[in-house]
Amino acid sequence: MSELTLTIIRLGLLALLWTFIFSIVGVLRGDLYGTRVVSRSGSTPAAPVRNEERRQPRAIRRGPTHLAVIEGGMRGVTVPLTDAGVLIGRNPECALVLSDDFASGRHARIYRQDDGWYVDDLGSTNGTFSGQQRIGQGFKMDAGSRLRIGQTVLELRK
Repeated sequence: MSELTLTIIRLGLLALLWTFIFSIVGVLRGDLYGTRVVSRSGSTPAAPVRNEERRQPRAIRRGPTHLAVIEGGMRGVTVPLTDAGVLIGRNPECALVLSDDFASGRHARIYRQDDGWYVDDLGSTNGTFSGQQRIGQGFKMDAGSRLRIGQTVLELRK
């Protein structure tokens, strides 16, 4: 083979090696920093809770404003309740990511309708409970209501 052919092969293998190295670095970076969540609505990120509360009607402002973890491994964590709702589960895309082994990837969703806050179980394996009652779709919740997902207990608070 000629000198030119060997040089082209060497450069091609070097470019292939660097492509492989960059792809490994990209995968490691994704594992270290988590999944990037992209807003599909195309709107800007939500404003702080204080600004949202000012824009909400008074009846809604009197209701719960955040969700608190009161029992379990994540005790003390709070998440503001937003108009978009709160997705609860083990997936990184959830607003409240649980470290509970009994929680599903997308376990439950808390959302607001006209007259208050509701929770839907999203087909979880181990269920979502309010007291001893297993809940399904459209379960109404008030301030002070508690949800149990595995060993984690959540409470709606003002």
